[in-house]
Amino acid sequence: MRTERLAADAASIARAAEILRRGGLVAFPTETVYGLGARADVAAAARGIFEAKGRPPGNPLIVHVPDVASARALADRWPDDAERLAQAMWPGPLTLIVARRPDRVADEVAAGGPTVAIRVPVHPVARALLDAVGLPIAAPSANRSTAISPTTADHVEKSLGGRIDAIVDGGPTAVGIESTIVDVTTSPARLLRPGHVAAEEIAALVPIQTTAGLITATTERAPAPGTHARHYAPRAQVALVPAEAVRDEVEGAVRGGARAGAIERGRRTATGPHAEVLPGDPAGYAAGLYAALHRLEDAGCDVIVIAAVPEDPAWDAVRDRLTRASAAP
Repeated sequence: MRTERLAADAASIARAAEILRRGGLVAFPTETVYGLGARADVAAAARGIFEAKGRPPGNPLIVHVPDVASARALADRWPDDAERLAQAMWPGPLTLIVARRPDRVADEVAAGGPTVAIRVPVHPVARALLDAVGLPIAAPSANRSTAISPTTADHVEKSLGGRIDAIVDGGPTAVGIESTIVDVTTSPARLLRPGHVAAEEIAALVPIQTTAGLITATTERAPAPGTHARHYAPRAQVALVPAEAVRDEVEGAVRGGARAGAIERGRRTATGPHAEVLPGDPAGYAAGLYAALHRLEDAGCDVIVIAAVPEDPAWDAVRDRLTRASAAP
């Protein structure tokens, strides 16, 4: 298959919408990461996502829609908590899990379960594409399963080139990590995946229970995307160590014959050509994390040493991604 590379202009959006309407696969930018889109109402189209990614069938997909009314149309029940969060947080990087209408959402999208994950993105290219296609679009991250999420079109091409129909290049994404996921089918609502929208922001609107570090076996149906033990991971071995231990860990790996890279926060202590320094604040760090992992992977690093981030709740989303990226294969 030849993968078309499309610009983010009106003609390319129209072309991408045409591909999606006929059941094809199109990667496109959102504010979080690039998504791999297909029709959420057509089983064969949804199966194409799983095949392209090598994704376990029990891992459900997030459906992207242009507005709250479109989200309600996919739900069998739309609780008050869903309405309150949607009105306050959408468009934006928050995903809500609600009971689904089976006639509107294919079983494959929901991994055979009774619920569906929905969000309204804020990225202008994603919004233009949703308006153009006029259909709900299922879109997990546009990469092979368990691999590093993509924040540029080049990242998508590296992972899925030749496996999908098209990539819409909208430049680097801004948020850099995936959406927060909240299950509003329970009372209180449950935060299943931390993301850019913090738990405190959600708790200010609705009662919420957090489920930190939720892990689902790959043989089971996941309650939400991003709950498998290993996720967001480079091919290299990832070692999470205290900040003060990064330099020694890198030097030890090099002495052992490895090509070692490092990711540090705020300041650099590691030596060598493969040392990345990310901002010291959670939002800035998150925005640059996946791109840094991609650069170190592309450099052929066998080992990536990462300075552990603070235990403060503001770092929950980043800590979740690092913990899963460093899990054993």
